Amino acid sequence: MPHPENPSSPAFPIMSPSQPVDLDLRHLRCPMPVLLTRKRLAAVQPGTLLRVLCTDPLAGIDIPHLLRQSGDELIEHDIDGVTQVFVIRKA
Repeated sequence: MPHPENPSSPAFPIMSPSQPVDLDLRHLRCPMPVLLTRKRLAAVQPGTLLRVLCTDPLAGIDIPHLLRQSGDELIEHDIDGVTQVFVIRKA
């Protein structure tokens, strides 16, 4: 069975804009959250909402920086305890 974090995997389907995509990256450390977020964004269609959960404190810097480079939109960034929640719209 392919690894679930591999976007080229059949278990990692291309999502449509109407289906929100959750990406649970809690307990992963830099640089994994930003790398896996980039891979997931590459696998979804424009307009898709991606909800990313991270516990790595550096994700609060790295993910917004990624989005400035990619042109994708940060809709929301909240912190719930130690978990950061990013809601991203694919450009």
